[in-house]
Amino acid sequence: MLVLQTLVFGPRHGHGIVVAIQQGSQDSLLVDHGSLYPALQRLEQATLIVSEWGVSDNNRKAKFYTLTPRGRQELRAEASTWRQYAAAIFAVLESA
Repeated sequence: MLVLQTLVFGPRHGHGIVVAIQQGSQDSLLVDHGSLYPALQRLEQATLIVSEWGVSDNNRKAKFYTLTPRGRQELRAEASTWRQYAAAIFAVLESA
């Protein structure tokens, strides 16, 4: 879900996704590159993202990932489910 969210505003390469998650979580979430790339492959196989080779800001060849319409739909569904879980957990924490 977080990977998909980083692609909402446009294509990013793998390192850009890692940085976006880290910065967006105020350094609370750290994504290992070794676990990111298999996840990106699974998302691409599920047609939630597509990839294309390009050149990064530091002039290096990089694969850029883009959210597909199906990926946007999945992101909305996953975010809704996650919000429900988070609300339920918060409710339990507040009742204790």
